[in-house]
Amino acid sequence: MSVSVSVVMSVRDAGEYLAPTMESVLDQNGIDLELVAVDDGSADRSGEILRDFASRDPRVRVFRQERIGLTEALILGCSQARGRYIARQDAADLSLPGRLARQAHALDADPGLAFVSCWTEVRGPRMEYLYTTLDSGRAREPADVVVEEGGEATLADLPTHHGSVMFRREVYERVGGYRREFYLAQDHDLWFRMAEAGRYQVLPEALYVALVLPASRSSSFRGVQHHLGRLARRAFQLRRAGRSETEALELASTLRPEGSAHEPRRIAAANYFIGEALRRNEDLRCLGYLRRAVRLRPLHAPSWVRLLQAGAGSTIGRWRTGAE
Repeated sequence: MSVSVSVVMSVRDAGEYLAPTMESVLDQNGIDLELVAVDDGSADRSGEILRDFASRDPRVRVFRQERIGLTEALILGCSQARGRYIARQDAADLSLPGRLARQAHALDADPGLAFVSCWTEVRGPRMEYLYTTLDSGRAREPADVVVEEGGEATLADLPTHHGSVMFRREVYERVGGYRREFYLAQDHDLWFRMAEAGRYQVLPEALYVALVLPASRSSSFRGVQHHLGRLARRAFQLRRAGRSETEALELASTLRPEGSAHEPRRIAAANYFIGEALRRNEDLRCLGYLRRAVRLRPLHAPSWVRLLQAGAGSTIGRWRTGAE
């Protein structure tokens, strides 16, 4: 089978959201694709759902590994990719119609382009609209994104979401792919290295939907993720200065999230994040999330403040119910 794009997806306990995700990929038009799914030791029905799709669609290839994390799953999935281009996809998210064809066309049109992104709609667990992540505008046209700011090398833009990106498989392999030192923020580390190998573009339209889930690892371990992101940038700056990045990599290899994403305080923080985004949108559905945040973390003052503000705002009568 001729493959232009390999969509690589790691799956862990995503059964509730997995079928719509896969359908959003397999329904893409105008592109020869395969979906490479790595089951990262799921304990729910995810494996069964993946096998069912594979039995009905030869474009779906399923691999399984022990529960060892996203980075290892992406390393495995990308090693099995057969397409010229690799597109990322997260297991609860959606690729909107035309995403893969538009991104592949951008790469086809410019051989110097290493990777592309697009705008990302961020939504809650029930598809509640939270906000749209845009780029700054500097990378909408293919551009050298390694720039000098105050004498310091940095990037003009980062992709709007890990799952929003498509890149050349040849460039991915040439820069060394995902690196095991980055258990989280493996995406930032890869983007920095790919930006040194080629140019980057943001397509100025929302082609990807990312769901924020209360018990997801990205929602629960933001502190460690941000620390690892800073180390990815530090390694980038050391390379640009002609120095060894070993120190940054060694430190990154020691940073791992502690505890469970299902701890009440972590779920409370995610509910607060979703509720606050909905409150800013004057969406009454914020009340349920903020109430859960207060119930799970009653001493968190901002949750109480936002809940009271939301309750007051809802009495005005102009807030949306979310039923539109």
